[in-house]
Amino acid sequence: MLDTQANLAPPLQEGEDLSLIEDVRLLLGEARTFAQAEVTYQKTRAAYLGAETKSIAVLGVGAAIFVFFALMALVLGAVIAVGTLIGPWLAMVAVPMAILLVALFMGLSARGRVKRMMAILKEKEGSE
Repeated sequence: MLDTQANLAPPLQEGEDLSLIEDVRLLLGEARTFAQAEVTYQKTRAAYLGAETKSIAVLGVGAAIFVFFALMALVLGAVIAVGTLIGPWLAMVAVPMAILLVALFMGLSARGRVKRMMAILKEKEGSE
């Protein structure tokens, strides 16, 4: 996994003592090896995350496209089903209007929540 070989000091012989400078050199060498290993690990991790993010995005976009097509089929089916009751031309107007009314309700609800959230945020800013 590592591109470089660790430059570790040879093992101590019996009765051999290291001086403080040699201890510090050995510690610095091991710290450098650890840092190189950590950098390599983080690079590998970032590459993996990048590749996974790309495939997740592609799968998400594909799923969104299929959901869109399924909803369009549902709308077309609703137009055909309602068309048998009130006629195709009126159904072609009624079904999209019903969908637009639901969208309007959702949009107004979202706007109300945003206003409430902004009021709370302004209230908290004023109290600080």
